[in-house]
Amino acid sequence: MVTTLTADRLAELQDGDEEFALVDTRPEDSYDSWHVPGALHFPFGPDEELDGRLEEFEELVGDTERVITICAKGLSSGNLATQLESATDAYAVETVDGGMKGWSGVYDTVEIEGTGDARIVQIQRRAKGCLGYVVGCGETGEAVVVDPTADTDEFTVAAEEAGLSVVGVIDTHVHADHVSGGRQLADELEVPYYLSERATERDVEFEYDALERNEVLAVGERELKAIASPGHTSEMINVLVDDRALLTADTLHVDSTGRTELEFSEDEGEEGARMLYETLHRTILAEPEGIVVLPGHVTVTADGEFAHGAPGEEISTTIREARTGIDALELDEEAFVDRLADAGEKPANFEEIIERNRGALELAPEDRVELEMGPNNCSA
Repeated sequence: MVTTLTADRLAELQDGDEEFALVDTRPEDSYDSWHVPGALHFPFGPDEELDGRLEEFEELVGDTERVITICAKGLSSGNLATQLESATDAYAVETVDGGMKGWSGVYDTVEIEGTGDARIVQIQRRAKGCLGYVVGCGETGEAVVVDPTADTDEFTVAAEEAGLSVVGVIDTHVHADHVSGGRQLADELEVPYYLSERATERDVEFEYDALERNEVLAVGERELKAIASPGHTSEMINVLVDDRALLTADTLHVDSTGRTELEFSEDEGEEGARMLYETLHRTILAEPEGIVVLPGHVTVTADGEFAHGAPGEEISTTIREARTGIDALELDEEAFVDRLADAGEKPANFEEIIERNRGALELAPEDRVELEMGPNNCSA
């Protein structure tokens, strides 16, 4: 019987020194758009026979003694693993339980440095590049969670391990690339759920506490200021923590800006880009240069790698580094608008995800990860 391993265990193996060949059996287009780092491609169907393809497989994996298979949900990869075990004793064969669906739920956490008396834990979703935060006060132990995914346990555990107690949850905007866990987490913990006061203009259909422009939320002895930052979405806020760190969500990433056309129609796309340009140059880049910038995403390449840094490492920049290191910020307004007019492939199923995050679409838990499968594509 084929041995299975969890996606978390696969992540541990990748971070370690053990040698193995990871073989992805999904169709070519699925593999090309999004796969685990280092995965080799061997397309293989759930009912396919290995007869006549063993030599091809051996050439692909080389002289490795350990083979791990993966697919979307574990069906075709399990079929390949079973047939390999029967056809040859050259490999120790395992398959990833839940496949890429399981991989989508792998998380890493890291405590951010350089933020003064605030304690900030960054929760990284490895496959998607989603970055959420626990922002706390070391003196009182109170904290808020910012931009949690629907894997809410990851955020409660991160808070507990940091010795913090969650007293509120903030979503910076109506997300388009992943299902938010903000409302769910607030309900579970019976704490307030915050959105921008402008979320009413997005037709959000559930109750929330509205954060007004420049409103300061006290979390213990820490101060979190809601900075109106329209562009990626019309109701976007960034969160300034003690004038030391700025949670920029999808306004500003480490190496790029957010895209602007996921909320706005094709005819309104220019309006969103001009909003973002003004937000970046009149609000974000006007902050002191030493402020730590903590984005809501890091780009995950088609090869499954973080485009900046690595899982388990702090993903951050500063106002100074962003101003001098991101070429889009050097453009004048017209060139910036032109650049954002072609922001690249949109996130998978983004319209349905927006509807769910507005409260207009009910979504069964088992359908959630399926809806999110694929890269985040929130950068321009």
